[in-house]
Amino acid sequence: MIPPIASNFVAGETPEEALAHVESLNERGVAGILNLLGEHYEERPPADGDADAYVDLVESIAERDVNACVSVKSSQIGLDIGDDAFQENLARIVEAANAPEATGPDGTGTFVWIDMEDHETTDVTLDAFERHATATDGNVGVCVQANLKRTRDDLERLADLPGKVRLVKGAYDEPASIAYTKKARVDESYRECLAYMFEAFDDGVAVGSHDPAMIDYAGELHAEHGTPYEVQMLTGVRESAQFDLAADPNVDAEVYQYIPYGTKWFSYFYRRIRERKSNALFALRAVVGR
Repeated sequence: MIPPIASNFVAGETPEEALAHVESLNERGVAGILNLLGEHYEERPPADGDADAYVDLVESIAERDVNACVSVKSSQIGLDIGDDAFQENLARIVEAANAPEATGPDGTGTFVWIDMEDHETTDVTLDAFERHATATDGNVGVCVQANLKRTRDDLERLADLPGKVRLVKGAYDEPASIAYTKKARVDESYRECLAYMFEAFDDGVAVGSHDPAMIDYAGELHAEHGTPYEVQMLTGVRESAQFDLAADPNVDAEVYQYIPYGTKWFSYFYRRIRERKSNALFALRAVVGR
């Protein structure tokens, strides 16, 4: 059973609980991004098992006719084991997400996001995105992190590809040699990257941020360039703001909630806190001020 402190941020332990959470969000105009908790597997069976779970999940999303997609971590489906395991499992998920069983009434498959982890996974993740985004005509998305100094250059590569790109500030404690470590500099990088994306991207921009200033800036950029965009926030963090955005007739963006679920909720919170102390403070502020 998930304790109250964790249940603020996790939608349950089962797919059924997670899908019920999505249905409740859809009633208030918010879509869902489902993420089965699990990462950094060092053996093949659990990685294959989570890939199987995602295959089942994309079919369930279509069956329930909910407004939702999925998001997968590379290390969750085999990257720490080897590139072959990762590529095989990701291909299975993407194939299932675009199969007739996962196709909704609108005729499109279930969208698959590929999460970004620490800087050691960046190249292989971007390569995988490029391959699958091209093969599915853009039914795959990828996350990039504004705190990495390379991201602005990576966006130039991604601009000509189909699919969506999610921009986040970055939650990993990266070396100063490759990443901006001061909050003000990360914010500056985020704004620079966001401005470039709205100017250069055609298939849409995903604004992964709880920062009201960045969300407002995205609205200004949309008004200037007309680029379609969406706002993505976490379960349990500024949820009232999520519903307000979805209900605001002046906001021309779809609002998504990133929804972790599964039995590995304890390791999820422990790892987030261990990676960066500010994550623990962020979680506490979210509980107190939501």
